[in-house]
Amino acid sequence: MTNLKTGSKTISKTATKAHASGGRRKSREMVLQMLYQADIAKQTPDQVEKHFWTSREDVDEATRAFSSDLFRVATTRAETIDTLIVNHATNWRLERMPAVDRNLLRMAIAEMLGFPRTPGPIVINEALEIAKRYAAPESMQFLNGVLDAVGQSLKVPAVLGARTKKVTPEAT
Repeated sequence: MTNLKTGSKTISKTATKAHASGGRRKSREMVLQMLYQADIAKQTPDQVEKHFWTSREDVDEATRAFSSDLFRVATTRAETIDTLIVNHATNWRLERMPAVDRNLLRMAIAEMLGFPRTPGPIVINEALEIAKRYAAPESMQFLNGVLDAVGQSLKVPAVLGARTKKVTPEAT
């Protein structure tokens, strides 16, 4: 399996196993929580991880590894991610977005950048499923639109294919 680079660190093989298994959503939810903690409490990534994992000793290794790797991508590439959000969230300033929405976008875009083998529609769908639990109902369309636009700009193949696919009456 190809190792993916995230800044100066390599994504662990354990994380790729969690990525391919059912622990992905749990990992993504944890990343959202860590990003939210860093954002609201103005903590460094090291402070967040230290405190976050202290209270979650029961998390399995694969879930923890994928969470840590995705969080690392989100924090090491934060400037790029925030620029992508601002460029695709028409008429929205980053600091004016609800904190949950802002950090859901950061999490999903980090996955698009750091884990390019994950199809864009899966990343978007997972972010929207998590949003159903943590975000306001009116955020769904906004999050979907921004993530789709970012996927298009990053030329995520599966997002491009979904957009150009024609639906015929027989196929519906």
